[in-house]
Amino acid sequence: MRNDSLFTTGARRHLRLLLRAIRPLADRLDRQFRAVLRQRPYDAAQIRALLEIAPAAASRLRTLDQFRERVEYHGRRLARLNLPLSEVCELLGEFGELLDTALAGAFAPPREQLQLVTRLVLNQAYYQVREAESQAFFGLYHAEAEAVGLEDLLARLVAVLTRTFHARSGRLQLLAAPLTGKLAHPLYIQHRGRDEQLIACPTMRGSHASYWSFPIQSVALLQLGFAVPYPWLPRELAMLHAAGARCFAAMERVRMQGEVRRFEAEARRAEEGERRRIGRDLHDEAGQSLVLLRLQLEMMEKDAPPALRQRLEQARLITERTVGELRRTIAALSPAVVERLGLEAALRQLAARFRQQQAADVRLRISAGVAGLSLEAQEVIYRVAKEALQNVFKHSQASSVKLLLGSADKRVRLSIQDNGVGFSPETARGKPLSFGLAGMQERATLLGGTLVLRSAPGKGATVILELPRPAVKGIK
Repeated sequence: MRNDSLFTTGARRHLRLLLRAIRPLADRLDRQFRAVLRQRPYDAAQIRALLEIAPAAASRLRTLDQFRERVEYHGRRLARLNLPLSEVCELLGEFGELLDTALAGAFAPPREQLQLVTRLVLNQAYYQVREAESQAFFGLYHAEAEAVGLEDLLARLVAVLTRTFHARSGRLQLLAAPLTGKLAHPLYIQHRGRDEQLIACPTMRGSHASYWSFPIQSVALLQLGFAVPYPWLPRELAMLHAAGARCFAAMERVRMQGEVRRFEAEARRAEEGERRRIGRDLHDEAGQSLVLLRLQLEMMEKDAPPALRQRLEQARLITERTVGELRRTIAALSPAVVERLGLEAALRQLAARFRQQQAADVRLRISAGVAGLSLEAQEVIYRVAKEALQNVFKHSQASSVKLLLGSADKRVRLSIQDNGVGFSPETARGKPLSFGLAGMQERATLLGGTLVLRSAPGKGATVILELPRPAVKGIK
């Protein structure tokens, strides 16, 4: 709000005359108003703030703009002191009656205008406090929605709370055990006071004029440092309790999500281990037996009479096809090629095999920065690439495929793009495009990543897998 929007030039002239008339009466008016306030359940902080927004206080200042700023400041304090705005306005009306008696009814128009402006600025101050509170809770909700893991959530939450309470610095730390003693309760701490040793962070301790220490249930401790002595006001303490409850719920939710992801990851690892075991058993037993059977049929075919030779040849060909199908099944159960060759070589082999299957131009590009991935992440990348290329081969009729693997912004990104016939997402909604890709989407989610499929009729399709860098080093 601009200063010059509140007072016209003529109004300023009349208001200056009013304040000049009030100045000799200011002390007496303050004593009378204080006596009125003390007869009611107002504490010292509320009485001081009310006196600072009365016309007597304005008469002691050099300019009307200084008074407007003071009303705005103390209006915010009154809001945080939990004094209703309607009640503040009624009390200012009572001061106006005292002033009317003292001035014998003179200066009625400027007194009314001063009271109107004061109420307008108070409305603005109260709105600022309520808006700040709303923004704080929105910030906490936003932090919870965007956080990746518990540590990231703690950093986001303390950033919101530090900004909300205008602190110079803040720390939010998890507790190994429930707090005892003074720290188990909200605590205001002054610089160089006996309780300053209770500030947990060494870099915060001794660096601020005052501190707030606030326990969040029995799981975390919030501590804020301020540049000036700043005991919390009632509404700020209530805000801390409400924000603490929100933070506790967010931390519990993220912790539970982490536990669920951990159990799911363990289940996936167990599943992968079982897949490898089944694959080895098929290779060592059924696979070797079929290979031996094929050799026996080949030898029998050479020595058999002409009447049996054709039938033996058919049996041998069926056995060869079965061996091929078995090898593909083993490869699908566990991509041992990734373990044996590494991700880059496995992807190049996959692209070369696709070129042999379909007359399409396949461009493979692997940028630097994708080394050091966990085996689990490598297998997910390989499986997604393989499944996407199989879909291209079966459905897309593409003549060009681009397979790109790179790392940027702490994320690993795999993109498979084709220029095939594409499809309509609206038509395909609710129908899984590929059971394999659906499984890969689950695995990507367990690693904290995403798998999306984009397409449009006549414009091909694009599969994009993104994994966060911390996750691809392995789930702990």
